[in-house]
Formats: sequence, structure tokens, C-alpha cells
Amino acid sequence: MALENSVFPSRPDFLSFPVEGKGEGEEVEVGTEATVSTGVFNLSEELGHVVTSEATPSPPPLAKVNRSFQAKLAEREAKANQPRKKTQGAEKEKGRFGWARARRKRQRYVEKNGRCNVQHGNMQETYRYLTDIFTTLVDLNWRCSLFVFVMAYAVTWLFFGAIWYLIAYCRGDLDHLEDETWTPCVNNVNGFISAFLFSIETETTIGYGHRVITDQCPVGTMLLLLQAILGSMVNAFMVGCMFVKISQPNKRAETLVFSKHAVISLRDDKLCLMFRVGDLRSSHIVGANMRAKLIKSKQTQEGEFIPLDQTDISVGFETGDDRLFLVSPLVISHEIDAHSPFWDMSQAQLEKEDFEIVVILEGMVEATGMTCQARSSYLAEEVLWGHRFSPMMSLAEGFFDIDYGAFHHTFEVDTPSCSARELSLAAARLDAHLYWSISSRLDEEPTLTNQAAKQPDSSSTNSKAGETTFIVGEMTDIQEQTGLGELNGSVTTNQSELEA
Repeated sequence: MALENSVFPSRPDFLSFPVEGKGEGEEVEVGTEATVSTGVFNLSEELGHVVTSEATPSPPPLAKVNRSFQAKLAEREAKANQPRKKTQGAEKEKGRFGWARARRKRQRYVEKNGRCNVQHGNMQETYRYLTDIFTTLVDLNWRCSLFVFVMAYAVTWLFFGAIWYLIAYCRGDLDHLEDETWTPCVNNVNGFISAFLFSIETETTIGYGHRVITDQCPVGTMLLLLQAILGSMVNAFMVGCMFVKISQPNKRAETLVFSKHAVISLRDDKLCLMFRVGDLRSSHIVGANMRAKLIKSKQTQEGEFIPLDQTDISVGFETGDDRLFLVSPLVISHEIDAHSPFWDMSQAQLEKEDFEIVVILEGMVEATGMTCQARSSYLAEEVLWGHRFSPMMSLAEGFFDIDYGAFHHTFEVDTPSCSARELSLAAARLDAHLYWSISSRLDEEPTLTNQAAKQPDSSSTNSKAGETTFIVGEMTDIQEQTGLGELNGSVTTNQSELEA
């Protein structure tokens, strides 16, 4: 049930609109009609009084105020019905000489594509990267990874090729190339190039058959075993790094999209911050979970300045709404309540705020079983007040059709420009107004006839003796409808009970 344009029978005095002002020694006359209920109470008019967040100079005091209550209501209704100015985009500030000065754009903490805009510098303990060399190699970019991959094999081939050449040189195999009676360590090794080729054949287990080790070289036999073992380790390490890097689910996040803007509008008569998320692939994200963080600088009561303070934004953790079944695009909603960091933020304050909202979607890729994380962010100027996302799902013949052309589209809706706190206060005033209007109606109904003075002396003597006195009165319409036995503190019974 919407609260706007609600009709109530009456309005209490303490909810009447304030008088615009009076000077010293001046009397402010308000017509007697100000205390008379007009029967109509509009929430938009009440919000027009509540929503004044910017400090404006007070008007000059008026000598006389002779306007009636109906005239004030008509004036406020006319102001409320005026077309609202579009507040999208930051207004240009005025410089020292009155020139327009553009608002400084906030540096993003997380880019729209999910990349964290943070660089680590002046690190003294760089050796810690070598303690986890596997993760270090996986985290390298593709250019560095390919370079390390090629160099790992090339260095081992060259290293063992040099050792094979050194063995041939030390044994004198290079001096007896033409001597057929000489048994070398490795046949057909006549230089460094041939030793390098034999190293490649040994480590890759190619085995062309032209170069082969002989049984007259025990050092060569030990070196062959060592190269075979180390070659297998290098293969396992480098192939494992490349496989993990190729199968990383980072690219899976490219098909998880977030809306370009976040919006603030009413949902079930409550202000909500909303954004849209969707999955472009037909394979789903298993166990999708949504989180949101508010990145904003703050200063503590002790004077400590926290440059990038992170505050949780609830997107349904208590109710389980943060766990998504992401088959079609969903609108994620954050209800702005008393626990929300946007509780005191109005539309005018939103234009002046400097914050960033980071949204994180986590889940497991259905095809590989690896955990995937997609991130995006919204600056203050990317949050649209009074907008709502356009619908993008339609029912086709036998299936639901999703139009991703309307994924980022929003349209403007009527939304109070006050904060959620002021909206809650206005709703509380409406409840109080309804309560007092019902009480006033009860007071206007005919009360029970007081017949205590007309009863005979016997009733007074009975009351003096400590017995309960029953007062007989006529049942009113309210008693007949509700069956209440108590009204205005007096106890009533029917005639049959009195005779008994």
C-alpha cells in the first residue's frame, strides 16, 4: 500500500505545518480554520516540509499571517506538483572569479572491468615471492609466462649440453675423432653443437639413434640418469603452470556483466539501492553469491583518518537473498534501513558525496568446478536517484525471451528526494495521525449515560459495604459493533446480570 496521496479523516494539531516566522514583539495571527481538519493529508506535502536538507537563509519576518490552513495546503501542493529538475550528473562548482569549475573525478578503487587499481611499492621482502614460486609463475602475465617457459627448457638443454661437451673434452674424445679404435663416451659427438643436440634428444626422449652413450663412460651414465630425472621435473613443473594458467576462470568473469549504473527508488514503500547482474553464457554459475562493500574515507572520533574504509552493504545475507540462481538477469536490492550506511543520505547529499560501491559476485564454474569471481564498482555520480531498471524478460512460445539490449536501460519514476530516515519519520507521523484521528472519532461518539447519581440509596449503601457497583447504561453503536465492555473507564453490564 503506497503512502503517497493517502486520505485520512482528520489531522492532529501537533502535525500542523509550522508558521513561517515572526519577529520580536510581533503577533502571528492564524485563522481558526488552521485547527480544523480538512479531511485530506498528503504525504508528498509532508515530505515537502521534511526534505529541506540544504541550509537556506530564513525569510524576513512577516508582520501578519492571515492565510488559512486550506491556502497553505494549496500552496504546498502546488510546490510539490512542480516538475522536478533533473539532477543527473554533477553540477559545476563556481571558482574564485565565478567561472565554472568541473568536479574532480574520484579515483576508482576497483575498475568497471573488475581490475583492482592498487600497486604495491617499496617492498623490502621480495624473497617471499620465491617461497611460493608456483603461484608467482601462475600470476605472471602471458608474455612473462611464455618467456619463463621457453627459458626453462633452453637453459636446461644448454646446461646439460655444456656438461656433455665438457666430458668429451676432458676424456679426449674430440682428439680421437678419426681413430676407429677409440671408444668415446658418446658416439658422434664432435663439438658443442652435437653435444647440445644430444642433450635435447636425451631430455625430450626423442632418440634418433645417431648419437648414443657407450658403456665405457660411467660418468656419462650418471649424467644421463640425472638429466632424465631433472628433465621430467622441469616438464611437470612448467606444463603444470601452463595448464593452471590456461584453465584459470578469470576469463569466465568476462561473461558476467553488471549494469553501468545503480539506481535508488522505492520498493514496497522503502528506499532501496539496486543494480543488475547477468550471465551471458548458457552454462550456469553454481552457488552464486553476491556481496557489496562501501569504500569511503572517514575520520574516527579520536581523530584518526581512514582513507579507504570498507563497510558491508547488506544484499540479503540475513534472509538468504544473497545466494542467487543466476539463470536470467537479476536486480540485486539493498534496503536502506537504520543499519544501512545510506540511512541519512538524501538526493541533494548524493550529489555531494564521494564514495564507491564495490560489488562482488562469486561462484563455481559449472564446466571446470573452479571458483570464479566477478567484480565491478559504482561511483557516486553513477548512482541514479529516482530511477528503475527497465524490464527485459518476455514470454515467448515455450520459453522466456531475455532482451539484453535493455540490460543497462533505466527510466525515471516518482521517488521522494528525502533520506530514508526522513521518509521513515514521515511514515511514523502518518501512523500517529491515523491513531489520533481514530481517537478523536471515538471521543465524538455519544458516551454512556452516567446514572450513578440517579441510583437509589440502596446502591450507595451496598457500595459502602464494599460490594461492586454496576452501572446500567445504553449500549452505543461502537459497543454493539465491537462488543467491548469497557468505554472511558466505566464498567457496564446488561440488565439480566443486574437482576441476578
